[in-house]
Amino acid sequence: MLDGQHCEIGNYQVRRARLDDVEKARTLMFDTFYRVMGHGYVPAWHADVIDLERTYFTTPGQALFVAALDDEVVGTTAVRASGPQSPPHPEWIAERYGRPGTAQIFRTYVNAGHRRNGLARALVNRSCEFIGETGCYDTIYLHTNPAVEGAEPFWRSVAEEVYDARADGSYSPAIHFEIPVPRAA
Repeated sequence: MLDGQHCEIGNYQVRRARLDDVEKARTLMFDTFYRVMGHGYVPAWHADVIDLERTYFTTPGQALFVAALDDEVVGTTAVRASGPQSPPHPEWIAERYGRPGTAQIFRTYVNAGHRRNGLARALVNRSCEFIGETGCYDTIYLHTNPAVEGAEPFWRSVAEEVYDARADGSYSPAIHFEIPVPRAA
């Protein structure tokens, strides 16, 4: 650990994104949409990725974090001051988490060649620290696509399941989770 703003894991640095990370982070996100998730870019879902600067650099209470190896961004996660939408998620989930006190962890992606190094866990830990430091949030929400290899076991190791929508064909087959908000030091 270097300080409260970033840490090192082997040769990787996990930190809040800088403006010079934006294009590299966007590329990783688009690669994930097309190569991992298989659905590509969907404007209704990915507006934040088009405007990472406004969404994560100038909006209070929101942030983008990266895992970097030298100048390459190999992992991302983001914090948004918003909850899930209905549809595609159940209305009760959108109501429960669609309030001002909810922070959503979003865009947690690690390039396949850099997985199994603790990067996703470090990114999520740093984003949760940020959420606690803001003093604005009382709930951390996230959802994941269990069809993505490794996603479900990872999130089960760091979060508590709220609802598994796979059995309900009316909604996105996501698993919804919460993480306790850490207390600011």
